[in-house]
Amino acid sequence: MINRERAFELLDQHLSSDNLRRHCLASAAVMKAAAERLGQPATDWEILGLLHDLDFDKTKDDMRSHARIAADILRGEGLPEEYLHAIMAHNEETGEVRGSVLDHALAASESITGLVVACAMVYPDRKISSVKAKSIIKRMKEKAFARNVSRENILECENAGIPFPEFVDLALKAMSDIENQLIV
Repeated sequence: MINRERAFELLDQHLSSDNLRRHCLASAAVMKAAAERLGQPATDWEILGLLHDLDFDKTKDDMRSHARIAADILRGEGLPEEYLHAIMAHNEETGEVRGSVLDHALAASESITGLVVACAMVYPDRKISSVKAKSIIKRMKEKAFARNVSRENILECENAGIPFPEFVDLALKAMSDIENQLIV
């Protein structure tokens, strides 16, 4: 498995957007927390969160290719097929079907980050640590708020074995712990 140092080298090589890097950091934090909750390899899941959008600069105009190129790059780094599948399956447009706990966890984790950040941006201090779980749950029902965030993907936390309210708490805590790296 790729270590954190190598994961950051790959991010440096392939991603130019600071916003996307922050999204990857947030996804990694939530994935690590989800893995710990589920008794899965936390470091591996954290690395997957970091690398899931590795190809976005190259594929942002061709979403059907998004995640496939990342999987090809990461296959060359020796990532197991189960992990490559989760990366490809996080993007519905690849046609890969989510089936494993890992698949569902990655889709939910990377999706909730956008909702959490959007909630923080409407707070006066713009801090993730100020956001309350009840605000996330309320905003989840407001389709116009952060409309690009897939509520269906977030709810896949249930398929991974984490009830939605618990997943919200888990994501808020994980992202609050690194908020100085996430909010500019």
